[in-house]
Amino acid sequence: MKARKIAERQPDALVLGCDQVLEFKGKAWGKPETPEGAKRQLLQLRGQKHQLLSAVVLYHEAKPIWRHVGKARLTMHSFSDAWLDGYIHRNWDSIRHSAGAYLLEQEGIRLFSEVEGDYFTILGLPLLPLLGYLRVRGFIDT
Repeated sequence: MKARKIAERQPDALVLGCDQVLEFKGKAWGKPETPEGAKRQLLQLRGQKHQLLSAVVLYHEAKPIWRHVGKARLTMHSFSDAWLDGYIHRNWDSIRHSAGAYLLEQEGIRLFSEVEGDYFTILGLPLLPLLGYLRVRGFIDT
């Protein structure tokens, strides 16, 4: 929606929009609102596998010209309640902005036993498919 609004105001611009959700047991999760919410999310994910879905849309001439959804599968290992409390306390300022209450590029990597999928998709932008499309369409040099 944000990308569409910007594209309508700047029709000559190439506008990129992206967002990410965490999918677990058929439900989509967003960012936790409180440290307690982060703890609830992470306790449910502990020892489980979930998916991150990173969607991207590209607008040109105020119209969507390309869409893609990248998927990654992540498995959390079992961690202690005490470690989890410390993790949330140390990292709340950054994890509150992340679906699932973790960032792989920070201490959040310690939550995981297995990660399957493209790293950029996990970060929130499926960059390799986007760059491929931009090359094919001539928006960037090859």
